[in-house]
Amino acid sequence: MKYVDEFRDGDVARGLAAAITREARADRNYSFMEFCGGHTHAISRYGVTDLLPPNVRMIHGPGCPVCVLPIGRIDLAIELALERGVTICTYGDCMRVPASESLSLLKAKALVDKTRADIRMIYSATDALALARAEPQREVVFFAIGFETTTPPTALVIKQAKAEGLANFSVLCNHVLTPAAISSILESPEVRQYGTVPLDGFVGPAHVSTVIGSQPYEFFAEEYRKPVVIAGFEPLDVMQAIRMLVRQVNEGRAEVENEFTRAVTREGNLKAQQLVSEVFELRRSFEWRGLGEVPYSALRIRADFAAHDAEAKFALEYRSVADNKACECGAILRGVKKPQDCKLFATVCTPENPMGSCMVSSEGACAAHFTYGRFRDIDVVAA
Repeated sequence: MKYVDEFRDGDVARGLAAAITREARADRNYSFMEFCGGHTHAISRYGVTDLLPPNVRMIHGPGCPVCVLPIGRIDLAIELALERGVTICTYGDCMRVPASESLSLLKAKALVDKTRADIRMIYSATDALALARAEPQREVVFFAIGFETTTPPTALVIKQAKAEGLANFSVLCNHVLTPAAISSILESPEVRQYGTVPLDGFVGPAHVSTVIGSQPYEFFAEEYRKPVVIAGFEPLDVMQAIRMLVRQVNEGRAEVENEFTRAVTREGNLKAQQLVSEVFELRRSFEWRGLGEVPYSALRIRADFAAHDAEAKFALEYRSVADNKACECGAILRGVKKPQDCKLFATVCTPENPMGSCMVSSEGACAAHFTYGRFRDIDVVAA
């Protein structure tokens, strides 16, 4: 295949659906979690679940970095802007995530004294660095989020800031790690306490795996006996991965397989990994929305780059904040509930007025279902 349309061919999709139906045993159920929000979006957009047999179930996982960001981390950024006179730069999705006291970064922007600070949407980490260069009198903090995919660009700007001696630039680091989250879903006390669902395997993330490779998943595939198939984001990618997972389950295998061979290798991007290792180290623990405290699941900036670490520079103290009690975002991120199980979904909570983080990002399960799936729910009820 050379062109993207070939990965969206309806006839091929129907053929894959027929193959999955043939191979899925009628005497058992299959539950697979797609970890990545990009896969959730593709599944909803292209109606993949409508093509699967009833005994093959897809479960949304915590693979949206905006969705898993806890309220307390956003509060730190708002504190820097409102109380410390700092200019916060971050990606667009982060601007709208609900925080404490009915605020978000977008709402806090209206309260900022523009003579001292600001809250700005940017498209890349280098935009924040460029602002710090252009306005040396302005204290600029890049509010960095993301899985392993967006971590190398953050590492690069930190290195550049140190090399250039930019004393007015720092990073509030919220980068989290995919394998640790999957392990937490399978075994952590927090998840067992809150409740989760039996899982037969995982559709492994695509972009993350281009950086870290397929090797990191081998441990928990072997340790927890759960197959993993890394897949691209197109509908045929996802469907082929589901077929490969069904085959592994039927054959009693628990291996890491790579459907996305056109972009992912076992070793990954070694240069990017080296860059990340140079600038970052593991945190002992980090809070995830929906999962609670997950040990060794996030990164912090190394002491060699402390001058550009906003947490050290401003002596920030993290405080955990409980989610909105009416919002089911935490349960949705753990795969316990679906978006339509939340009483707020598509009523009080919409992409224009999000009550929880899952409705904010286009990769969030609630946003994807609101855009592509909620009308199918109405059809089912009417039928």
